[in-house]
Amino acid sequence: MSERRKPKLIVFDLDYTLWPFWVDTHVTPPFTKKSGKIYDKQNHEIKPYPEVSKVLSDLHSKGYELAIASRTSEIQGANQLVKLLDWDKYFKYKEIYPGCKVKHFSKFCQASGLKHEDMLFFDDETRNIRDLSEKGVTCILVPGEGVSEKLVDHGLEQFSQK
Repeated sequence: MSERRKPKLIVFDLDYTLWPFWVDTHVTPPFTKKSGKIYDKQNHEIKPYPEVSKVLSDLHSKGYELAIASRTSEIQGANQLVKLLDWDKYFKYKEIYPGCKVKHFSKFCQASGLKHEDMLFFDDETRNIRDLSEKGVTCILVPGEGVSEKLVDHGLEQFSQK
């Protein structure tokens, strides 16, 4: 049996995809790490969705290239949180700034030399899914419980069937 087709870049949104909040409105940067836990300025504990760290680690260890595409206006806070969660090591590309995700993806194409058809994208917003599906990206809508191993397996399966 032939090996299934794999994405050359897997891209994740941040808000309500890797963590259960909007970094620009629901939490208050700057963030601090104390005794292994992360807190915002109001001393609220910050946690990603339960399976995300394992999913990122597994994909990275299997040789997948990973990226972040976030349209948040809280650029500094989002980057700080990615660093504090120790996810920086997983992401080769990061496009974190307001605006249409099509722009984020055109930057990935420029930086990587890849085509939209080579990419798999996870996001919780249907407008982003629609915009990027039209460009040829395989897109997976993320439900309310965020990214999970099962959802990523589903995404990889969808990609391989295109």
